[in-house]
Amino acid sequence: TPVPSVFAHEILNSQPYAYLDDAPLEERRARAVQTRATLPDSVLREVGGLDAEAIAEVRRQAWPDVRDRHDLHDALMTLHVLPDTELEGERCRGWQAMLTELEAEHRVHCDGERWFAAEKIELVRSAYGEGGSSEHDDAVLAIVSGWMLHSPVVTAEEVAQRLGLIASEVGRALLRIQASGTVLQGSYSPMREKDAAPEWCERRLLARIHRMTVSSLRKQIEPVTAQVFMRWLLQWQHVAPGSHVSGEHGLLEAIKQLQGFEAPASAWERQLFAARMNGSYDPDALDHLCLTGAIGWGRLSPHPAVLVEGGGQARRIVPSSVAPLTFFVRNDCEWMHAHAFSPAERIDSLQSCLSDEARAVFARLTSRGAQFTADLVRSCGLSKDKVELALWELVSAGLVTGDGWGSLREIIERGRRTGPQRKRGQGAGRWSALWHPDDAKPTIEQRDKAVTSTTRMLLARYGVVFREVTTREANLPNWREILICLRRMEDRGEVRGGRFVSGYLGEQFALPQALDSLRANRKRLAEASGEEVTVSAADPLNLVGILLPGERVPALSGATVAYRDGVVAPVDAMAATGA
Repeated sequence: TPVPSVFAHEILNSQPYAYLDDAPLEERRARAVQTRATLPDSVLREVGGLDAEAIAEVRRQAWPDVRDRHDLHDALMTLHVLPDTELEGERCRGWQAMLTELEAEHRVHCDGERWFAAEKIELVRSAYGEGGSSEHDDAVLAIVSGWMLHSPVVTAEEVAQRLGLIASEVGRALLRIQASGTVLQGSYSPMREKDAAPEWCERRLLARIHRMTVSSLRKQIEPVTAQVFMRWLLQWQHVAPGSHVSGEHGLLEAIKQLQGFEAPASAWERQLFAARMNGSYDPDALDHLCLTGAIGWGRLSPHPAVLVEGGGQARRIVPSSVAPLTFFVRNDCEWMHAHAFSPAERIDSLQSCLSDEARAVFARLTSRGAQFTADLVRSCGLSKDKVELALWELVSAGLVTGDGWGSLREIIERGRRTGPQRKRGQGAGRWSALWHPDDAKPTIEQRDKAVTSTTRMLLARYGVVFREVTTREANLPNWREILICLRRMEDRGEVRGGRFVSGYLGEQFALPQALDSLRANRKRLAEASGEEVTVSAADPLNLVGILLPGERVPALSGATVAYRDGVVAPVDAMAATGA
């Protein structure tokens, strides 16, 4: 089998000719044939010569990854309908019980032949009702479009038979989808008869099948084990020996990788940053980055005090050195708007949990803007110790941030009897509200940009992104939204989709440079060297019980995890103490 050419790959990722939706069916069909006939025969043969194993693998990957009834409901929102006959197959094993639970919750319905989400009842009625209306054609189009996202390389007759629709209506729907550039038709399966009915495949999945065919021929894409991936990840995040960064620029690069991940406030400098720096860690570099406006910090996850169920008494917010905080790069922080809450809602939910001093300080910050600690002492009529305690309370609640990290460092280190002590008064910068009550709730457009920014943030942190690596992430939108964004990025050629780490279900996506690095170092990382790396349990690299076998280690600031050649070191090499 010849290796598909670069030109063939470009054809798969180019924009097709647009057809007029109001043109007669025969005219649109003729234009599709003419368009395809303009391509050289050699290209058509190469694009059609796909590997059967690659088609089967992408078919498995594209099928929804369902782990509980909520995932199944999300899948039905994309598929629109699930024929009852599909439940007999292996890929829908266990779905019947989850559908029964969803039906009892009135979230799905069954008309005797197919299952569908309660939100799709009107769509199903239109699709399976009498034809001839535009609503009927649009409903068939929506259902066929949803199934094409998860069913690569099928004929119109196969789609119609599976969904219980009329083949001619499915054919018209596929032509309309082709006109928008989403699907392509051709002869893709190997050893297929010349005069057989054309096959259809979603453009993104077809490009992935094409790339997997190239990979199987050249043996360039081979999934690595979790052990090899873990060793590579230690290098990717600059923790392994020889991969450390240095200086202020290196610290900024480390923060770009870690931004969005929440860790105990006391662990950031002593454990996370120190583990990534070449030589001793310099706190002044962090202070300079904060005071020059390059980075900021704050708590983004909701405080447990606001999660009390209705009727329960509101909990007080107690300042603590293990309060989860994160850093963000100010010119790349659109991901902070990935949550649907409005600042006013968040602030109102926390008011009853704050002390009188904290409410007074926060009111002063929201009414007068950013202020120094001395200004707050004078305007609030409180002592400096009470103002600092109120600020620490507001930081723990996720309401306040500061120009610098030094002031917060002073509060964290005050009272510590171990570790290097910095002189009191070195903290600089003003305090300000992280969220302002007058800030508007993120619009749909802002949220979409935030999800895209969040996805890029995950790619920068892990290089290869799949569901398991996001387990310890606290500030993410729904995985389904991230998955859709990753698919769009794959369409644009920004990431590669496929199977890169063995042993995990669902789709995986990787940055091209990360994939190249993983390939280049695969053989070396698979060899035992005895290299041991110790990381904090609060570090995002604490993936024990997630990627690697073993019991999960709580993300405590004082606990550590030791890796030897990419696997968890024996128990005697681990310290499991924490505050």
